[in-house]
Amino acid sequence: MKLSDSLLSAAASLRANKLRTALTTLGIIIGVAAVIAMVGVGKGAQLRIEEAIQGLGENVLFVRNGTNVAGGVRGGANTKISLTEADAAAIVTGAPSIRIAAPTLRATGQIISGNTNWFTTIYGVGDAYLQAREWQIGTGRTFNPNEERASTKVAIVGQTIIEQLFSGQDPVGETIRVERIPFRIIGTTRAKGESSWGRDHDDVVFVPLSAARSRLDVGKRYRGSLVRDITLKAHSADLLETAEQEVTDLLRQRHRIRPGAPDDFYVRNIAQYLEARAKSERTMALLLAAVAGISLLVGGIGIMNIMLVSVTERTREVGLRMAVGARRIDILVQFVTEALAVSLIGGVIGVALGLGGLAATAHWGDWPLVISPLSAVIAMGFSALVGIFFGYYPAHKASRLDPIVALRRE
Repeated sequence: MKLSDSLLSAAASLRANKLRTALTTLGIIIGVAAVIAMVGVGKGAQLRIEEAIQGLGENVLFVRNGTNVAGGVRGGANTKISLTEADAAAIVTGAPSIRIAAPTLRATGQIISGNTNWFTTIYGVGDAYLQAREWQIGTGRTFNPNEERASTKVAIVGQTIIEQLFSGQDPVGETIRVERIPFRIIGTTRAKGESSWGRDHDDVVFVPLSAARSRLDVGKRYRGSLVRDITLKAHSADLLETAEQEVTDLLRQRHRIRPGAPDDFYVRNIAQYLEARAKSERTMALLLAAVAGISLLVGGIGIMNIMLVSVTERTREVGLRMAVGARRIDILVQFVTEALAVSLIGGVIGVALGLGGLAATAHWGDWPLVISPLSAVIAMGFSALVGIFFGYYPAHKASRLDPIVALRRE
């Protein structure tokens, strides 16, 4: 019996039992769709982590002010201000794993250009901060040492500011008012886009740290040499944990914190945070994998059950075909082909649903769309294997029927 004959016979059998075929494929459809979704979610999570690292800079740690504790009640973050510019200088010289330590002030406020205004985040930083966070200058230049020392009223703006205040035109040389104080724009940054949690990296204005301290409202809270946080850049990713410990030990010593007493600061390793987030997203992917496995198993059992029913119903047909010359291998191939066809139909529909689900998630759920052709091939391969594996036993049973006994079957 030719393979084409087996295919035609399988198609005729499936058409004759459309509802049964549709219900049988349901488990395969769900399983394959879950496989596609699992791979897409996993790759999307990895992409988001890579984008977040690119936005924050590689090998970066943040030192933040701690929290006040009064009457046993712990205050919010940054309520105990203890970090200073001198701490940043000491970290560079006293922590061998650290390459850059950049003290920072940060606030939100209104900026104005002509008759247009925009509410944004204002950073008081030095060029070291831009290097640590890997901000690249698009047009113009960065701050020079004299501007950083002299509280010069100059600014570097992000791409969102350019779009909102200057209609996308190069603003270098223009003047903006930051909290009513005029600042001359000397440079722009290249686009970084949004972070994985929706924050617009390009919606920023950078001014020299000394200018922010002496000319803007944020300086009233962080008096003297106090800073909001310190951005650190380690020499390599392998040294992040070592750097974290070095900085913690150094600051505890500088702040004269007694053994056993809580820190008045905290060091945040972004890589660890992102990895923890990735683990939770991978856990979701594993749950999808479990759903996929169970669905494929249920689908396979369904195929076996339906094929056994089909063998029972078509016993006389099998006996007749064997009586007129069909070989056992022909019967085996026919029933395996039917099982394979059912699983492949479910696989094709499952791939389409999985891809559609990923596209819908990307469109409405703020998730990167990552389609892996390999995952579709693997999913189809699994569905085919399920069809062959679970279809073999009923096919083998049909091929072993005695034609005389089969023809007597009512």
